[in-house]
Amino acid sequence: MITVYGIRNCDTVRKARAWLDEHGMQYRFHDYKKDGVPASRLDDWLERFGWETVINRRGMSWRRLPAEEREAMDTERARKAALDNASLIKRPIVEHDGETLVGFDAEAWQEALQ
Repeated sequence: MITVYGIRNCDTVRKARAWLDEHGMQYRFHDYKKDGVPASRLDDWLERFGWETVINRRGMSWRRLPAEEREAMDTERARKAALDNASLIKRPIVEHDGETLVGFDAEAWQEALQ
């Protein structure tokens, strides 16, 4: 089973879910806003990919952080920040058969999920 982690009203998550629907793929959607950020999954993502990949440094939530907080960011601080504000996590994150994909890339998804 494919699990998609994200925020329902995020444009990228909508595109990703539409792509899955178009390809007839069954998935479970985990909405950070309704279901919370799963701390154990976040820990795994941070360990495997690093905070620089898991945290969306292009979004408004990142830009709203005080400059000194952004400059001092490390794994521990990223974990706390993401648990406090799920909008900081790059979206979507997809898990399937032990593989994890961060962000939406149709070509990478085609290869990994087919």
